[in-house]
Amino acid sequence: MANELPVQRVEVRFVGVPPARQVKSASGVSEVQVEDGVLRCVVSGSFQPFLEALRGHEVISFTSTPAPSSDSEFREVQTW
Repeated sequence: MANELPVQRVEVRFVGVPPARQVKSASGVSEVQVEDGVLRCVVSGSFQPFLEALRGHEVISFTSTPAPSSDSEFREVQTW
């Protein structure tokens, strides 16, 4: 399991309209949602394709937090 790619939940606030189309087509990006100038998504592995999709768009804030691994999510569900 040491070779698992890092998975991050990301939230980015923009001046103007977020580049949802570009972000959706970036390698390693999934679960893209846009609401009120805020783009949320999951980035697996390298951030480079995601960051390239943001090029040319003014970012106000950027937050990245580790996403729980599927194993830990599975354990949480089983404890219910």
